[in-house]
Amino acid sequence: MNPDRERTSPPDPDMSPGPDRGRPSVRAGYGLPDPAGDRTGRPDRERTSSPDPGALAPLDRDKLFSARLHAARVRPYLATALFALHVVESRSVPTMAVDRHWRCYVSPAFVARTPVEELAGVWVHEVSHLLRDHHTRSDRVARERGLTGPGERLRMNIAADCEINDDVYGDGLARPEGAVDPASLMLRDGELMEDYLRQFRLGPRMQDLAWLDCGSGADGLDRAWDLGPDGAHGLSSQERDAVRFRVAQGITGRPGSAPDSWQRWAEEAFHPPQPWRELLGAAVRSAASGPGAGEDYTYGRLSRRSASVPGAVLPSLRRRPPHVCVVIDTSASVSDAELGSALLEVAAISRAVGGRPDLVSVVSCDAAAGGVHRMCRAEGIPLVGGGGTDLREGFATALRARPRPDVVVALTDGQTPWPSTRPPCRTVVGLFPRFPRSRGRSHDEDGPEYTPDTPPAWARVVEIGAGATGR
Repeated sequence: MNPDRERTSPPDPDMSPGPDRGRPSVRAGYGLPDPAGDRTGRPDRERTSSPDPGALAPLDRDKLFSARLHAARVRPYLATALFALHVVESRSVPTMAVDRHWRCYVSPAFVARTPVEELAGVWVHEVSHLLRDHHTRSDRVARERGLTGPGERLRMNIAADCEINDDVYGDGLARPEGAVDPASLMLRDGELMEDYLRQFRLGPRMQDLAWLDCGSGADGLDRAWDLGPDGAHGLSSQERDAVRFRVAQGITGRPGSAPDSWQRWAEEAFHPPQPWRELLGAAVRSAASGPGAGEDYTYGRLSRRSASVPGAVLPSLRRRPPHVCVVIDTSASVSDAELGSALLEVAAISRAVGGRPDLVSVVSCDAAAGGVHRMCRAEGIPLVGGGGTDLREGFATALRARPRPDVVVALTDGQTPWPSTRPPCRTVVGLFPRFPRSRGRSHDEDGPEYTPDTPPAWARVVEIGAGATGR
């Protein structure tokens, strides 16, 4: 830490001990010496008399990047963000710190004395500040609550650390020594930075937290070592959003063992949660009630215009309840959980068309289509598949059914070729979340360059997921 910075000064007079009175002190920073003395009881003067052998050594980039590679292996959904950080060597930084432009300032001495496993934990911790936009949130909280001064920014840094550290370590990621978490402050896990900020204040028993400094990327306060917006190797706002989008897609599109806090972040990263079930139901109802859906001429009731045409029998236009056929993608790329969700949507579709299950039929399809099954109960529908994907077969089977459906609903992950021509009925596509889609032309799902076709323009598309939207 730069000794000229105000943060090293004692806490402001108005920062008297609050609810934290009686709590144990917490060693802050990662690997920094405790100001109260080390574990042998030697005073700080005695320890600082011998110089740090790594203080003047150059930055060991091989060790630092090995730690980043380890972090990417144990947290693969963060790999894009980890490799987007640009390393800047700095002897003013106590440990590692980030700025809002995605630069990571690294102390050579800290890298020299910290094990690779703990350095990996620091990498994940620092990039988490940027992904969760803690600097912007800190600035907003400071404006809304009238918080000023370096002491308040330190509290924001501590609160942001509590938000990250409550569930980020474990499962192959070592916990760095001295990492601050809610338990060390006698707070509950699972809350946000803004909530933690209301629950503690700085006091005499927390003076050692003055060592904590994750940089302006954590609390929004510019540092003396920051290169600023015009410095080299900073990411633009569009590039930062692109990194967050890729990480969010990696978490939501490839469900795995990401902690709950990361899953919530990914769901709300860019779009507020949308009522996709209502969107899907509205799309089905709109398609089923549109002009021409379920309409046909019948001689069972004469047309009112027959009186104006003597000697001719004119049929009347009769509207029957619309029939809906649901094509469910049962290929190997669709998980069991998604198939269960598809069955729930079949029941919801039945309610959307008036609650008559006889109006809804189901076709399971992977590389080949199964038979058409009339719906009695959603749990009684056989779903057969597990191979490749070709929903063109499913569409063809659905359109051959009698009576012919007025609406075809396809529930799929989108990794399929689509019909080359528009079906003679309305089409709704429910997409399970996957990685970003492009208009690639390779249909080899095992190939490294595989990119699925986007759904055709003639289909109404609703993305199925907590942060999904429709078009």
